[in-house]
Amino acid sequence: MNSKIWLSSPHMGGNELHYIREAIEMNWITAQGHCLDYFEKDLASFLNKKYFVAALNSGTAALHLALIELGVKAGDEVICQTMTFSASANPIAYCGATPVFIDSEKDTWNLCPIALEEAIQDRIAQGIKPKAIIAVHLYGMPYKVTEIHAVAKKYDIPVVEDAAEGLGSTYKGVNCGTFGDFGVLSFNGNKIITTSGGGALVCQTKAAKDKAVFLSTQARDDAPHYQHSQIGYNYRMSNIAAGIGRGQMEVLADRVQQRRANNSFYRQLFQDIAGVTVFVEPSADFFSNHWLSCITLDEKICGKTAEQLRLHLLEDQIESRPLWKPMHLQPVFEGSAYYGGQVAEDLFKTGLCLPSGSNLEEDELHRIATAIRSFFA
Repeated sequence: MNSKIWLSSPHMGGNELHYIREAIEMNWITAQGHCLDYFEKDLASFLNKKYFVAALNSGTAALHLALIELGVKAGDEVICQTMTFSASANPIAYCGATPVFIDSEKDTWNLCPIALEEAIQDRIAQGIKPKAIIAVHLYGMPYKVTEIHAVAKKYDIPVVEDAAEGLGSTYKGVNCGTFGDFGVLSFNGNKIITTSGGGALVCQTKAAKDKAVFLSTQARDDAPHYQHSQIGYNYRMSNIAAGIGRGQMEVLADRVQQRRANNSFYRQLFQDIAGVTVFVEPSADFFSNHWLSCITLDEKICGKTAEQLRLHLLEDQIESRPLWKPMHLQPVFEGSAYYGGQVAEDLFKTGLCLPSGSNLEEDELHRIATAIRSFFA
């Protein structure tokens, strides 16, 4: 039997073990230490030195802390892109707030600026102005930054930029993760770079970062005893995980290049297959890391469905995955407000994520190509 080809598996760079060993030898293995300091500085330097980064144990934790710092509380409403992973929406519920879901637009599959403004106007008319907007760079594709932030500015609503899938992507030459009032990164095992599990909050000021670190370490007051004046969380990244991150930062540029090469591979593979569209940037303003390469299938033209292709690939031990199921269709968010049309739902029905790991070998790409050609033949 063929070995498994994963959708997106971890890819070590080589120096991770050096930094882990260094942390162990210095006996800093918990939520403080020099690896954390250097990892945060490396991230800030990559994004732009004027930003301040707090390393946390997940991107979800970063989203939660961003909402807390923006003052989101029970009874508030937070706008969220419907086509995304549940971690984009769950922190809204952690705060006791209510999500308002927005459809995608067809160019980037991200937050639709037209539906966004319609939702804001309608919520205000009903007496509840949304407290924040969560916008996602889906599969590494930057959202329409200019349009989304124009709407947010018009109504004076802060933006939490979910760049969990977007590290290394840019919009008009500017790094994703730096456009919002807060930016969120993820270093889960399947991301562009990994710390095994982990994430980071990108802050505009040192004070915002300091508050995030304070909240993420159980909000312990400055006292000789354990004193707490507000609720804290166990969200800080460990120094060991940060050591992995230091090694991964050394190969980040290569990882982006390799993921983009995978997307080029798929574009070439499907160029003569009618009814299949590879997800690519809509213009030169957008530069995607192509964390995952995705396709949509028009059954009327190609005579095949995304689910049929997924099952066909699985027979050859090749992992693929449907696109994110929209949040407004999820049982846990049943009854939530939703604005927009059918774009996200149609994408979910017709789309598929293909193997996109930066560690795909030539023989694995050949297996993928052979399996796909046989399916459409």
